[in-house]
Amino acid sequence: MPRVRAPEFPGNYPWLNTEKPLSIESLKGRVVLLDFWTYCCINCLHVLPDLKYLEQKYKDALTVIGVHSAKFENEKEVENIRQAILRYDIEHPVIVDSGMKVWQSYAVRAWPTLMVIDPESYVVGFVSGEGNREALDELVGKLIAEYKDKNALNFKELRFTLEKQRKPVSTPLAFPGKVLAFAIGATEAKHLHQQVALLGEMSQENESVDETVLPGPANSVIQNLVGSCLFIADSGHNRIVVSTLEGEVLHVIGSGKPGLTDGDFEEAEFFAPQGMAFDAESQILYVADTENHALRKIDFTTQRVETVAGTGEQSHEISPRSGKALETQLNSPWDLERVGNRLFIAMAGSHQIWEMQLDTGTIGTYAGIGRESCVDGNLAESAFSQPSGLSTDRSELFVADSEISSIRAVGIDEDPKVRTVCGSGELFGFGDKDGRAEEVRLQHCLGVEYAQNYLWVADTYNHKIKRIDHRGGTCRTMIGDGTAGLVDAKGLKARFFEPSGLSAIGPHLFVADTNNHVIRRVELDTLEVTTLDFPSLCPPDVCLPD
Repeated sequence: MPRVRAPEFPGNYPWLNTEKPLSIESLKGRVVLLDFWTYCCINCLHVLPDLKYLEQKYKDALTVIGVHSAKFENEKEVENIRQAILRYDIEHPVIVDSGMKVWQSYAVRAWPTLMVIDPESYVVGFVSGEGNREALDELVGKLIAEYKDKNALNFKELRFTLEKQRKPVSTPLAFPGKVLAFAIGATEAKHLHQQVALLGEMSQENESVDETVLPGPANSVIQNLVGSCLFIADSGHNRIVVSTLEGEVLHVIGSGKPGLTDGDFEEAEFFAPQGMAFDAESQILYVADTENHALRKIDFTTQRVETVAGTGEQSHEISPRSGKALETQLNSPWDLERVGNRLFIAMAGSHQIWEMQLDTGTIGTYAGIGRESCVDGNLAESAFSQPSGLSTDRSELFVADSEISSIRAVGIDEDPKVRTVCGSGELFGFGDKDGRAEEVRLQHCLGVEYAQNYLWVADTYNHKIKRIDHRGGTCRTMIGDGTAGLVDAKGLKARFFEPSGLSAIGPHLFVADTNNHVIRRVELDTLEVTTLDFPSLCPPDVCLPD
């Protein structure tokens, strides 16, 4: 492309991750990379590791600047953008592109778009979409070499005051993405007892499953996982927390460091885990290990973590396919739902629903052509847009299809079809409106749960919990006044901050209130909201051993 003078940034826009605004003029002598992004967008999130790579490789000569040009109304709020910067550990300056002025001045057309500016302040190249690390690396490296020969480079590592330094997240949970409530009954407990006995982990004196069993590697499993449990994806801390419904911590699984490491509960590593599914009979928790592009299983009888699907590398293939689970690349699995030996996966990165056969270890596309859209009908012709939440009534799979702010249903019995339960089905058809079917407007819904013959939806960017009749598509706001906050109250007087995950058990609905870093409990009979306390839980590397 021809060299075009880079437009200057507006002088009065908010900036994050820096003490003072930056300008194109002040960055002369450096290569500048502008990342036009919006924090809802999975493709934008996929670009972040590439930016980190380039920032580290060329830290003395390259400045990366995020230009946050919001899609959704909720994403225009500066505090919400700051939370996204903390959640995704973004370490470069970000300008809040109010009114899309910077976007328009650079003639951007899609998220993400990356603009390369040379040391003389001219735009010399751009790419849209993800998967362009090599091309960007080549262009940046070439520019640095060229201007180094001209002695026209400002070689200096620039340091900025980051949001995580100003106000670090130090809460026991950090951006919990999903929660799963589960009751383990007497039948499963008996089966577990038999399993553990066969493993030789029990003494002859401890033959019953009760509160008097002495603690130990296997016996503690029987003590802890008989009854009702909460499994919490502590996404910002890269770990899984298991507790009672009252907040007594039973297990913390994962070291807290991002990584893809199998092993025992303390040494295992995850990377921003999200959705989970539990098999009570085998005592296995399946985890969507989102940023590792993998599925993991946590075995409570052996207290070990094992990778069961994915290679750890992101797939860039969107056409439907299948193969052996451990040989098949995945793309940001976001939620899970188990039906018998079938594990359904909301594959957010490829805009598809996948299925893993747990008995054979095969995995593949179940529905969705991989193009971001809304198409109902046959599985092979259907299309989704960043599916991020799953639930089921055992005849259909319900999908929180976040980028089109709609709830979808996918058949899982004979002659399965895809239908839209409610919402516009359009990428820009969002809002906050109750009603029926296509009249309904949601805003980037991330969670869905089937309970009491209704669907309960985490309408994430509206900070509300809504109830939907999945048969006719009627939607009604039940909890939350629509203002971001942390307020325990009844029904419409309560407040949430981007709730992302839901799970019901008995009369309770548990909510992963993501940006509040807490788990909330709703009494479904009264709609009373309370916040769960975890008195013995600490952030990683904060609690000292006894």
